[in-house]
Parts: sequence; structure tokens; C-alpha cells
Amino acid sequence: MKQYDSALVLIDLQKESNFGLSNMDQVITNTEKLIKAFRASNIPIIYTRQINREDCIGLPKGEPLKEDGTPFYYNSGTDQIEIFDEIAPQKDDVVVDKQRWSAFFKTNLDLILRSLGVKNLYIGGVVTDGCLMTSVFDAYFHDYDVNLIRDICDASNEGAHQSAILTMTNWVYNLSIYETDELVKKLQGEPHSYFEADGVDSMQFTADTMREQFQKIDNKNRKGV
Repeated sequence: MKQYDSALVLIDLQKESNFGLSNMDQVITNTEKLIKAFRASNIPIIYTRQINREDCIGLPKGEPLKEDGTPFYYNSGTDQIEIFDEIAPQKDDVVVDKQRWSAFFKTNLDLILRSLGVKNLYIGGVVTDGCLMTSVFDAYFHDYDVNLIRDICDASNEGAHQSAILTMTNWVYNLSIYETDELVKKLQGEPHSYFEADGVDSMQFTADTMREQFQKIDNKNRKGV
């Protein structure tokens, strides 16, 4: 089996529309760019899907239900579980289905990555403060080098998105944060920029300072390579 140093992991970019994610058009556009660049670089692409069985077997405790007793989110009996058509997997891509937020929890994702020789993960998806963040932490706990692609992440509100990004920045000690266009430059061997925190818990924030701290990822401490 061919070995790869890196992989792109796309978290739950599915047709589920009940979260009210306002930036999904941009997320899909950016993901299209990334997929094209990763394919050109012959780097594996792995998709995850959150699946809640229509018959409710295996649902997390307290999972929201519709009036008819079926899952409100990611209902297996609907197209909510399908990846968006514009970025749908191709036959050589890997799709990992899961029943909990983290892509690593009781799935074969870690086994797949290790069998491919992957040590370096590029990861993004939705929602930022749920499935994406728990997957990032678990990737770190499984000793992968973690590269977050910030502009393919989205949450139901700005505060949730920003606080999750800042929390990951503070506590995933090896985290690098990329924007799509900069990561494409890296894949093409061109000069590029990314963000790394200055140290552990160095992006401390309160409700009043969160936006100011988050802006540092946009504008400051960028590392050019």
C-alpha cells in the first residue's frame, strides 16, 4: 500500500440545513479549491458523515427528535446525511460514518490514517464548536500534527465559531491555522502564510475581548514560508 505523509479530513460537509449555518456557500467554494489542489498533489481525501439512524438505534442521550420520533439532525432516512454535490467524494476517497461528534470516537479513522502512514492532518468542516472541535482535539490526542483550515469551518453564530477557534488555538499545542488560498500556495510549493499561537493559552479572551483576540489570527503574527 502506498504511504502518505498527509491527508485532508473534511468534517461533516453534509446537506443538513437545520443548524442555520450562514457561510456554507463560502465553505463549499473554498473546499472545492482545496479538493482540486489536494488531488493534484496526490494527497488522500477523507470525508466524515454524522449519521443518526432513522429508527433511533445508537442515538446519543438527549438527541433532538422531531414530532414523529425520528432524529431532527442527520436523519439517515433523508438526504441530510449526504455530502454536498459540489464536493462529493470520488471513488478513491474514503468516507467515515460516525454516530458521535468526534470523527475518531468508535470509528476506523485512526486505523485508516495509520495504515496510510499519515502523520500530518489538514482538517476543517462543521460545526466549528461541535464535531469539528472535538475531532481536532482527538486528532491531537492521537499524536497527529494538526493543521486547521479556518475558512472551511462554520458554526451557528459568530461567538461560537470564534470561541471554538480560540480554544483550539490555546490548547492544541501543535496547531497551525491556514486559510484556503495560503494552503493552496503551500501545496503548489509557493511562498505562503499561516498562523501559530505564541504559546500555550496565549490567546486568552473574555466576551468583551473575543473579537479582538480572534482578529490576531487574521492580521498578526503570520509566518511566511
